[in-house]
Amino acid sequence: MKIKTKLTLGVGLLFVLIVLLSVIGSVYINKLKSDTEKILIANYNSLEFSQNMLLALDKINTDSAIAIKDFKKNNILQEKNLTEFGEKEATQNLNLHFESYLKQPNPEKEKLIREDLVKIMALNMKGIERKSDIAIITAENATFWIVSLGTVCFLISFILLFNLPQTIAEPINQLTFSIRQIANKNYNERVHFKGSEEFNDLANSFNIMAEKLQEYESSTLSKQLMDKKRIETLVNNMHDAVIGLDENNFIYMINDEALKITNLNKEEIIGKTVHEVAINNDLIRELLKNIDNPLKEPLKIAADNKENYFDQEIVPINIVKTGEKEKKYIGKVILLRNITPFKELDFAKTNFIATISHELKTPISAIKMGVQLLGNQKFGALNDQQQELLKSINEDGQRLLDITGELLNLSQVETGNIRLHIENCSPEKIVQTAIKNVEILAEQKNISIITELNISENDMITADFDKTVWVMNNFLGNAIKHSFQDEKIQVIIDKLENFIQFSVTDSGNGIDEKYHRQVFDRYFQVPGEHQNGTGLGLAISKNFIEKQHGEIGVKSSLNQGSTFYFKLPLA
Repeated sequence: MKIKTKLTLGVGLLFVLIVLLSVIGSVYINKLKSDTEKILIANYNSLEFSQNMLLALDKINTDSAIAIKDFKKNNILQEKNLTEFGEKEATQNLNLHFESYLKQPNPEKEKLIREDLVKIMALNMKGIERKSDIAIITAENATFWIVSLGTVCFLISFILLFNLPQTIAEPINQLTFSIRQIANKNYNERVHFKGSEEFNDLANSFNIMAEKLQEYESSTLSKQLMDKKRIETLVNNMHDAVIGLDENNFIYMINDEALKITNLNKEEIIGKTVHEVAINNDLIRELLKNIDNPLKEPLKIAADNKENYFDQEIVPINIVKTGEKEKKYIGKVILLRNITPFKELDFAKTNFIATISHELKTPISAIKMGVQLLGNQKFGALNDQQQELLKSINEDGQRLLDITGELLNLSQVETGNIRLHIENCSPEKIVQTAIKNVEILAEQKNISIITELNISENDMITADFDKTVWVMNNFLGNAIKHSFQDEKIQVIIDKLENFIQFSVTDSGNGIDEKYHRQVFDRYFQVPGEHQNGTGLGLAISKNFIEKQHGEIGVKSSLNQGSTFYFKLPLA
């Protein structure tokens, strides 16, 4: 809790109690005053009036006119000051007895008058006693509350008097001692305050200052220069090209590999902005163009009289300064990783696959032709076992032929030798052609293919008809393969703004979401599935669609079937 809050609460509570004490004192004083006034006005006056009437009664025999006048005067005042129970009846009896006495004076009637006055005086004396008791109780209550609140105020003042100075003085003393330690170059000194937030913030600021001073004291110029030499040597001996930029895009570091591929001189570019260098250097200009969104494809750069391939990576540099908690951006590093050896191996692999696939197609076709000839009854009848064996050989030969075809397609895609014949195509015709190609396969499992066209007859796409049919064939073939017997496959064509979307939905086991990104990778097959393919079909489909500026994807969940789709631009 903050000291300000503590002071506000303590002094505020003390102020409220003092105000309350003043209010209660004023209330009880006014009440005592009221009780005293009631005694004086109500009872004391009645006693005075009765006393005056007794004196007037004593003087009636000597000075009757004046005495009677005084008696009546005080009697009228008494009639207006009737405050006690029974006082009214006594006053009325006094009037009757006095009137009777005036008509016929005698000692008996005078005695009755005196008894009435004594009764009135007695009633008021009792009233004085009663009201005096009330005033005493009021005074006792006032004393109790004033003493109680005064005691609470005293305790709070006592606590503030002994605790507050210590709460403020102790951290200040500790801070003073720590400052003296820092002044004596003891930078290991730290302060730790407990309690108020202000002193905690002060302690944190002091500790950060001490940490920075310690860091500064422990670092020497020679050590910094040696560390800098180590880093420069390490960067220069890297096989990857490295270019360092600060937060304002000034070049502060470039290694030998980067100088070699950019044909730049280190002394001429250090301290300049990358934009200034890019004006006269095509490679730097290309790197600057992709600095916010690095290319996914390798960058081809001519160096050492041959083509080299580099992966561009942008590494932002964020540091946490001493004593601070938040990261601060201080620049970036452009990293060009040389992947030429891997690219050469990939080219060799692709050429090998293409060559082997091409060489295998001829003997596999010959095997299939031989199987067809053996199955011809003109060359002699075959028994059931021979026919079953020929059927198995024919299926294996067809599978090998499909695999070699997929490998050839993949090698064409990877080498960039794929040729697309882009033209305006009818989406409906593409779907019909693909369905016709897989009709026999669907009939074997009694699977029906339902088509839903949500486009008009005039909607056309720009695509390679054969390659798009190949992709649709692959989608339908996979759907039939993974669907159960007697199920339905749904083919839907939708118009989405500037695209036509083709989707194929089956009711198979589905694909776990964690495999959605991998299904389009080469040679990948979903774990647990019946592995009877090459894992290349979807990878080739992805390449075919993306080469036509389209998109491809999958929506699927376990035990809920799968929907594979691709989009191609409208004509």
